[in-house]
Amino acid sequence: MRLLLVVNSFASSVTPRNTVVVHRRLSRDHDVEVVETNRRGHATRFAVDAARRGLDAVIAFGGDGTLNEVATGVAGTETALGVLPGGSTNVFARTIGLSNDPVAAADELADALGEGHITPVGLGTVNGRHFCFHTGVGFDAAVVAAVERRASLKRWFGHPLFIWSTVSTWSRGFDRARPNHSVTAGDGRSIDGAFLTVVLNTSPYTFLGNRPVDLAPVASLDRPLVVVSLTRLDLATLGGTFLDAIRGAAPRRRGVEVWEDVTSVRVAAASPTAEMSYQVDGDHLGELPTLDFEHAPGSLRLVRPKAR
Repeated sequence: MRLLLVVNSFASSVTPRNTVVVHRRLSRDHDVEVVETNRRGHATRFAVDAARRGLDAVIAFGGDGTLNEVATGVAGTETALGVLPGGSTNVFARTIGLSNDPVAAADELADALGEGHITPVGLGTVNGRHFCFHTGVGFDAAVVAAVERRASLKRWFGHPLFIWSTVSTWSRGFDRARPNHSVTAGDGRSIDGAFLTVVLNTSPYTFLGNRPVDLAPVASLDRPLVVVSLTRLDLATLGGTFLDAIRGAAPRRRGVEVWEDVTSVRVAAASPTAEMSYQVDGDHLGELPTLDFEHAPGSLRLVRPKAR
């Protein structure tokens, strides 16, 4: 196979040594080109070019942001996506069953490529941009923005930094008195006021160390989207929802709405002049007045490892 290995050398778990090891492992049986990203959006450009040239697969070696950019570049083409964990959390790589160590994952990916384990899976889209595992709006995105403001600490304090950012954002960095967006599904269901909404394409939502945080256990690459909205942001609701997710139980409590098998949904700011913070696959992308989500079934050819 002809492969393109897209490396984000700034990602938390990417080093010169493991990049060489990964390249050598993939090159045993395949023709592998290597490129390195140096700015946001760079991986998408590489992936689009690889698809245009008819390469068999593009391998994203970096964090979940690099993964998203590569997936965006190859979605809707015959070029497949392969994933290697190079970030601090590596949600998608671990969701599809890869080891969290890049060298071990390279062996698993090479085996999958060699045996032709490439399957079509669905993605979500938000305002036309693809996402692999989730998009968060409101409080969720504000926490991600707080983490990114301390990006230099992610390599050393990834999960503790996320917890600290959640607590500090809730206590003094977010308006907990007034909901900042509404949610309306294509089938007519609606929520007038929400503080946090996550639209999921897979489960888990994230990982805390080695433990999955299953905000919506039913979410899967093989079915439409799941929407989880919090209409209350008091400590009992937020903390209880998090504890439910740690236990792997779907949240069933006051102030939490869960919609399954959603094919389209619009999230709109609370007023015509307001905007909402949002993040896509763990990257904060700014603020917008409206976000339109669609499910795109079978839009990505994914290299999937064998079940361990």
